[in-house]
Amino acid sequence: MQSTQLDRRKQLIGLSLAIAGAILFSAKAIVAKLLYQYQLDAVTVIAFRMLFSLPVFGVIAWWQSRQQAPLALADRWRLVGLGLVGYYLSSFLDFLGLQYISAGLERLILFLTPSFVLLIHVWWFKRLIRPIEYLSLGIAYLGIVLVFMHDLSFNGNQVVLGAGLVLGSALAYATYLIQSGEMVARIGSLRLVSYAMCVSSVACILQFLLLKPINHLIQPWPVISLSVVNAIACTVFPVFLTMFAIQKIGAPKASQAGMIGPVSTLIFAYIFLNEAITVWQLIGSSLVIVGMYLLSRK
Repeated sequence: MQSTQLDRRKQLIGLSLAIAGAILFSAKAIVAKLLYQYQLDAVTVIAFRMLFSLPVFGVIAWWQSRQQAPLALADRWRLVGLGLVGYYLSSFLDFLGLQYISAGLERLILFLTPSFVLLIHVWWFKRLIRPIEYLSLGIAYLGIVLVFMHDLSFNGNQVVLGAGLVLGSALAYATYLIQSGEMVARIGSLRLVSYAMCVSSVACILQFLLLKPINHLIQPWPVISLSVVNAIACTVFPVFLTMFAIQKIGAPKASQAGMIGPVSTLIFAYIFLNEAITVWQLIGSSLVIVGMYLLSRK
């Protein structure tokens, strides 16, 4: 009986961590939209995000380097590549896209990342798709089309551009997931993520210094405070909450708990951005969530 209670407690804690991580990570789009109201661009928003998160990931990377053997030169270069594709390119395209589309549509497109991982495996590794996977993809993409057409009727060509940029972000992150699989098993997720985030942070900050005058670092207090929230609450915390959740309940259950992300984004967008929640958005979001649920249950 005691063993059963402990297992239930472990499951409850793991699910709570996964849900909290998904909600906080989804809130990134809301914070970015709030920052854009101060006439910032994507280069500045992402630079501030990484500037404030770099010290945390830097300390963890240093600690990991002291605990484990040095990486081989080939692994170091692979980590640089993974950091540039998985966190720099993916994040930059995402923040660019958020300038043109709603937070709800952005979250739904990113939520399709597992399906892009599957499609890359099909195209590159010649993997066969099972009937249940065809069904899940069809349902999820139908949901995206509904939300996309709904937003297109209000914002026109901006939605096409923004959705294309966020789609590129999702594809970049899917590529990172595929390429990082072997390294995660070999060097550990904490070490890989901390190193890759350091690479991404340096790239984002250098991009800012190359494209913007240094005095753009002087911003009003609301921008600084929102950037700290973006860096710590919406970047650092979700990474570790999700990692701890996976350790307790496994990746499949943590992934399914993360399905609350699109729903929380719609609610936050309604509360903080005054984005309307329409019937078409609810139907489309439900279809995407059902499709990804079926894919996770394959």
